[in-house]
Amino acid sequence: MAFENGTRSMDGKPGPKYWQNTADYNIKVSLNPKTAVVTGSEEIVYNNNSPYKIGRPTIRLEMNIHRFGVVRDGGASPDYMTDGVTIDEFKENGVVTKWRNQRGTAHTIRLTKKVAPGGTVKLSFRWHYTLAKGHGREGIIHKDSFFLAYFYPRVAVFDDIDGWDRKPFTDRHEFYNDFNNYVFEVTAPKNYVVWATGDLQNPEEVLKPKIAKRLRDSFTSNDVIHVATYDEMTKGAVTLQKEMLTWKWKADNISDVTLAVSNNYIWDAGSTVVDKSTGRRASVQSAYNKEAKDFKRMVEYGKHALSWSSANLPGVPYPFNKTTIVRGFGDMEYPMMVNDSSFSNPIFARFVVEHEILHTWFPFYMGINERRYGFMDEGWTTAFELLIGRADLGNKQAEDLFKQFRVYGWAKNPSASSDIPIITPGDSVTGPATGHNQYGKAAVAYHAVKDILGDEVFKKSLHEFMSRWHGKHPLPWDMFNSFNDASGQNLNWFFQGWFFSNGYIDVGIDGASPTRGGYKVNLKNVGGFPTPVNLVATFTDGSTKSFHKTPAIWKKNHKKTSVDIFTSKPVKSIKLEHGIFVDPNNKNDVWTKN
Repeated sequence: MAFENGTRSMDGKPGPKYWQNTADYNIKVSLNPKTAVVTGSEEIVYNNNSPYKIGRPTIRLEMNIHRFGVVRDGGASPDYMTDGVTIDEFKENGVVTKWRNQRGTAHTIRLTKKVAPGGTVKLSFRWHYTLAKGHGREGIIHKDSFFLAYFYPRVAVFDDIDGWDRKPFTDRHEFYNDFNNYVFEVTAPKNYVVWATGDLQNPEEVLKPKIAKRLRDSFTSNDVIHVATYDEMTKGAVTLQKEMLTWKWKADNISDVTLAVSNNYIWDAGSTVVDKSTGRRASVQSAYNKEAKDFKRMVEYGKHALSWSSANLPGVPYPFNKTTIVRGFGDMEYPMMVNDSSFSNPIFARFVVEHEILHTWFPFYMGINERRYGFMDEGWTTAFELLIGRADLGNKQAEDLFKQFRVYGWAKNPSASSDIPIITPGDSVTGPATGHNQYGKAAVAYHAVKDILGDEVFKKSLHEFMSRWHGKHPLPWDMFNSFNDASGQNLNWFFQGWFFSNGYIDVGIDGASPTRGGYKVNLKNVGGFPTPVNLVATFTDGSTKSFHKTPAIWKKNHKKTSVDIFTSKPVKSIKLEHGIFVDPNNKNDVWTKN
């Protein structure tokens, strides 16, 4: 229907009638650290760019996830439970309108006047809620340290495919937001520092001059600058000494904002070049408690992640002015913000933060519907994670880490949850299948595409897809069709096998025979996934040689094929090696000459 309506095209491009709604948010929020109560007010100017009249928009109140009786993907501890969000006042175009507080995370409201195509409506809210104590993606991190995410009422996405996004926020299925402009203020007591998405507009109004100068200097520094030490934070030497301070922030064309607040977190910062063609730099900041020893190197890790990813893959310069890595418990990404745990193993600490920063491009640059198609963001991010890991650690250690955390869980799991096709909408899947499909299974599929196309064509195709859909809402079919169009190859046979089937990885050797130039090796694909293979021939003199074949060998037949290996030396045996494409069945991996 999208093709017929002209909102999307079969070549993978946005259609001539593609539309997308936007909004301008003006938010004022305050935090009382003693009570952990967040109080806010906001005005939303919502722009209806669709061809439809809007009369019943959906408002998302995601902090209602903490209420008793609300739908969740898993259990919740007593510390996780609160009364949720209370709307104290709601206005439509400046007129107070009755609001019935509901329990869920998505609320459909009826406007007194429908918004015509091309029109706008102003929605105003006053609200409050109490932060939860659980060690999750948001809430109270430690005494006097807080992370606020999903903290404001927002208008849900209204798109050309499903209409309003009325899916409940279940704490595991993540983002689907429009690209909006934000101006927001955060008020907190003196000696509390605020870190947030966007650019701080008034450092001189909240920070002491020497601290503001250090922050300013860090924007052009290659070195790590200690903007505020633990002693300075705890002795009142960082902020100005007015009883309450208001931190002003701005972020444009972005899918969300989030923030952290603490009166005892150490504050480090530095910067790195993210666009070599222009010399543009991005700020990398970290905020952490003194016990988090791994965070002493977090700015260094973040700088490396930004510079490497901007220059290599995804290879699109980091699109924002900064990123801030906050010591929390979520191991969770947000636009320009990361909420990460502390780890005793520095290799794993870097592994986690690189993954979260790599989410910048998917979903925050691309506008993925993670609730339905998480494999378009977690999968790509996990694929890039392996590439930067190879640069960090070398092939073997990076691939061992990747297989341990991303592949073994599903490749060696015989349960039915491992066989659910990747394309299955994530909001229809629970349990292990959600992670299997979104992370490792999709990531190795993308690496298989890279193997088929080769590095140059793969990068060209990826960039074409990103250029077409950045700041928009691509679907899997837009991605598949963009890769077909940009590469000049019809990869539908591959996408069908990996994303739409309930296959798995199990490739075996079904015999070999001498030919004039070497050997013909018969392969059978028991599992059905079109994977690359490495054939390692052991010769009668004891030497070995590896022959690589891309997944293209399965194009004509997903179940069986024959490949040639060229050698003048007599072969004793041939063995399959799978690398990151973990094959749990090794019984059919070896052929030995009789």
